[in-house]
Amino acid sequence: MAKQYYATSSLVVGYALCSSLLSIINKYAVTKFSYPGLLTALQYFTSAAGVWILGKLGLLSHDPFKLETAKKFAPAALVFYLAIFTNTNLLCHANVDTFIVFRSLTPLLVAIADTTFRKQPCPSKFTFLSLVVILGGAVGYVMTDSAFSLTAYSWALAYLVTITTEMVYIKHIVTNLGLNTWGFVLYNNLLSLMMAPIFWFVTGEHKLVFAAIESRGDGWFQLDAFVAVALSCVFGLLISFFGFAARKAVSATAFTVTGVVNKFLTVAINVMIWDKHATAFGLVCLLFTIVGGILYQQSVTAKGNSAGQHGPVSEQPKEDNDSKELDEETQGLVASAK
Repeated sequence: MAKQYYATSSLVVGYALCSSLLSIINKYAVTKFSYPGLLTALQYFTSAAGVWILGKLGLLSHDPFKLETAKKFAPAALVFYLAIFTNTNLLCHANVDTFIVFRSLTPLLVAIADTTFRKQPCPSKFTFLSLVVILGGAVGYVMTDSAFSLTAYSWALAYLVTITTEMVYIKHIVTNLGLNTWGFVLYNNLLSLMMAPIFWFVTGEHKLVFAAIESRGDGWFQLDAFVAVALSCVFGLLISFFGFAARKAVSATAFTVTGVVNKFLTVAINVMIWDKHATAFGLVCLLFTIVGGILYQQSVTAKGNSAGQHGPVSEQPKEDNDSKELDEETQGLVASAK
């Protein structure tokens, strides 16, 4: 009993550390290594290779890579790539607070998209109230953001659109293809890795990389940049492991509470270590968006429990359910800061 308690506690603590630190580590990575296209490619490679190696060692089970399945999954992988690409560029031009605010806006747009395109029922009054709180906090933050720039907010809007599209579309893809959780991670990252060189050349980033290598000569290797990129890649894979493992080890409520605490930890750590963060009023608005997210999660959970009490629930494989419930961090792996 004691061993199980410590094992569960270790998984929860590991997930909390990875989740709360991931956005900050990614911000540090793009600060030291200002090539977002190459950075995301390295992250995709680490995650895909990690899943494949762990699968070979028998530590996890993933769906085999099949060309036919890859063709069907390719559109979802493209949207996923764009979401991570815009996320990384947003972190290049804005602080972590701005990223969290726009990330917290996704439930509002997902609710609109679900109702409009997927013909889902309109949100309940409680859900609508939580979405209004999220929107109000975001508007207040934007109006008082002293570091406002057109470039940063252009990337923020692009990220908001792509991550919303990804979250809605992924539901459709996962449901139809029936991939398990690690199969989802493998296909997402491997296909995104294949797309990376295209965007690398289209954006002209390859010229900047080659020019930097030539200008630095023998001193092209920088230890601080290497450490930042390595931490970002490793934490992207670790959050997948700890996220899935913690979800299975604790109840859905406990996992949700952990996710909420992680956001507050991210804000607190960000304020302590960075000199460029939101004003006091901006932080209050940021906390409002997080509180709105808490209310939204509670309203959705309550609605799901109510539906379960009033009608039978169809049997589905556990791994499929896990795939559909991927949270922001385990979906994005590297961002997502999810």
